[in-house]
Amino acid sequence: MNASRPVALVTGSTSGIGAAIARRLSNDGYSIVLHSRSSADTGRVLAGELGSAAYVQADLAIDADRIRLVREAIAIWGRLDVLINNAGISRVIPHTDLAAATPDVWQELHEVNVVAPFRLVAEASAALREAAARGRPGCVVNVSSHAGVRPKGASIPYAATKAALNHVTRLLALSLAPEIRVNAVAPGLVDTPLTAEWTQAQQLWKERAPMRRSAKPEDIAQVVSMLVASNYLTGEILLSDGGLNLT
Repeated sequence: MNASRPVALVTGSTSGIGAAIARRLSNDGYSIVLHSRSSADTGRVLAGELGSAAYVQADLAIDADRIRLVREAIAIWGRLDVLINNAGISRVIPHTDLAAATPDVWQELHEVNVVAPFRLVAEASAALREAAARGRPGCVVNVSSHAGVRPKGASIPYAATKAALNHVTRLLALSLAPEIRVNAVAPGLVDTPLTAEWTQAQQLWKERAPMRRSAKPEDIAQVVSMLVASNYLTGEILLSDGGLNLT
């Protein structure tokens, strides 16, 4: 393990957007701590592929696991410079089906999509402040959604949790500055196994988005890399939906 390299913890990073972010930051010179709730074997294989990387399994719905994840990530290399809160969950419920959006659904999504990122930042904040002492502000990037900015999304509870995460991002940017920068990227439709059957959404992006396509995970990873590379940007929610928000 190379303790001289900056270290990034990327949650939900064994597939899709998270894996693309982990690969991109690894190429940018970061040692990576990969994470998932399950798929531990995939995580260990990816860690081996990346080289300067390790894998930690944790269930972010459980507060003790959140704390353990951050502490184990710091223990591996003795430092933490970047936290990418990518892990999240969704439930597909038509916005008109109010009865299906039960309190249990609201609580489940809020716990993982809002409380967990906040708690991870709180646990990591001391280590991220130490990063600032090494010459660069510590960095947090939250992976939100355009559903948190526009009245869209898989369900109303999902969209509401992403809107909450956006506001938490701004609040943390104020409270943790100048030692720690906090930003969010808000993707639109991204091509992953989860969205492979979303033919209506795919057609929407092809017809109405100025870029005429949905995003690839690597597109979002590129934006995250840019946010991490900045020494100055903080408190921003960066829409990355191929310009669909303009139409």
